[in-house]
Amino acid sequence: MCYYAGMNVGIYGLGRFGSFWGTELSRFVTVKGFNRSPLISVPKGVELVSEEELLQCDTIVLCVAISALESVLTSISSRVQPETLVMDTCSVKVYPARIMQTVLPKSINIIATHPMFGPDSGKAGIAGLPLVFSPIRATIKQELVWKDLFHAMQLQVIEMDCDQHDREAAYSQGVTHFVGRVLDELQLQPTQLATVGYQRLLSIVEQTCNDPLQLFYDLQRYNPYAHAMQQRLKEALDAVLGVLTDHDSVPRERV
Repeated sequence: MCYYAGMNVGIYGLGRFGSFWGTELSRFVTVKGFNRSPLISVPKGVELVSEEELLQCDTIVLCVAISALESVLTSISSRVQPETLVMDTCSVKVYPARIMQTVLPKSINIIATHPMFGPDSGKAGIAGLPLVFSPIRATIKQELVWKDLFHAMQLQVIEMDCDQHDREAAYSQGVTHFVGRVLDELQLQPTQLATVGYQRLLSIVEQTCNDPLQLFYDLQRYNPYAHAMQQRLKEALDAVLGVLTDHDSVPRERV
């Protein structure tokens, strides 16, 4: 059974990810979009509407920066219709789940999600890519609708609580973005001597540094497990450098 037929979905925030996600969803449902600042172009498959019209949609998908989430929710909370489903798409989950439960009236339903891909990793298609699905307060029908839709999109739906997500993502995603930014500071360049490993490092830089710098800041700030990850990463780097120092029997060549 197709649970999602005839559904209207509103994408709040048409930045790089919101535009991408809106276009992907538009292959299956009617998608309306609103952006707080003027757009250069409207994403394919998305109807640009006013904020008030978007807030009438069956489901509102928030595609805003993690650091902007609370202010957006505060602004719209009194205007969202009862029984509307609100979903976030943040790359951390404990913080947005808590803010949505705190700011939104209890008459509004909530599902926390994290599509673990973006315009770069999903440019060849999103089939088989993972999406974390964490119902907070939602009807059984709303859960079925969205799981049915995500399965129709051939996504790998991972049902996981928000704390477990952040605990694992601090390393799987946080380390990737951290290392990508560090490698970008090295200003690595393509070379004819590039090994497969080096090419993969360049790919990490491209995938992470094409995203807004604000995303990197927010990943490190709003994931409660990020600080411990950063400390362990620093300790690991110090340990490797320490091994080199301990085994230096002759002076190193220096440029």
